[in-house]
Amino acid sequence: MEWILHNEEFIQEDELKISKEDRGYQFGDGIYEVIRVYGGNLYTAKEHIDRFYESAEKVKILVPYTKDVFHKLMYDLVEKNEITNGQVYVQITRGSFVRQHQFPDSSSPVVVAYTKTVERPVELMQNGARAKFIEDMRWLRCDIKSLNLLGNVMAKQEAYDYGCFEAVLHRGELITEGSSSNMYGIKNNTLYTHPATNLILDGITRRTILALCEELAIEVQQTPMTKDQALQMDEFFMSSTTAEIIPLVEIDGFKIGNGTRGVKTEKLQKAFEAKLNLGVKI
Repeated sequence: MEWILHNEEFIQEDELKISKEDRGYQFGDGIYEVIRVYGGNLYTAKEHIDRFYESAEKVKILVPYTKDVFHKLMYDLVEKNEITNGQVYVQITRGSFVRQHQFPDSSSPVVVAYTKTVERPVELMQNGARAKFIEDMRWLRCDIKSLNLLGNVMAKQEAYDYGCFEAVLHRGELITEGSSSNMYGIKNNTLYTHPATNLILDGITRRTILALCEELAIEVQQTPMTKDQALQMDEFFMSSTTAEIIPLVEIDGFKIGNGTRGVKTEKLQKAFEAKLNLGVKI
């Protein structure tokens, strides 16, 4: 049976009990992170943990232990569940209190973390995926990795209903990000992506990709693309912790480039993969 981290205790899954008045359950009053596991190791763990604490600070939730302790708890959870390739999901809520919108005068934050095995989406990384433009109707603090994901869920479902893998979100004509990913276009030797403002989540994989662009001498322009500009890109791709780098070869029925994985997207994939040192080629 799976081990789950509940606050500072490791318990069996069937032992987990969450109060009906937990503010995460009632208000989405909390934040979360997903950390990828490769070969039993937490990939970019420091960056994910730092962002977890940053999101918690933005919503005024105090994480009840230091980053070093948090890091060890995540590794202990991976080891207890014998996860080789997968992910850790961890969230913290403001805790349980009688239902009211304002913060309670006192409450104890609740941490829950669990693991699962996740395989790399190799076929999608090679062959690409279809996407759909969907209006970005979310709140204006997308830089916080909060539990309030209903807007993301609705966008993802709409894309899925149209037979697409991902939603390309836009505010008016300007593309922001995906429902669960960051978005990029490549034209000639320049990569375009939305700047890390309050309108997107500054993905950890996004940060890695921008660093790889410097290594590969690919110019980066952190400026919003319009929908029309996106359709004129030579290449287009998305990234996330679990998806890594997936080419988007079609948006709203329009082929991007020649409708296959682009050369520079493949170079970025291979450079990303080299950092993983898995011995698996895509």
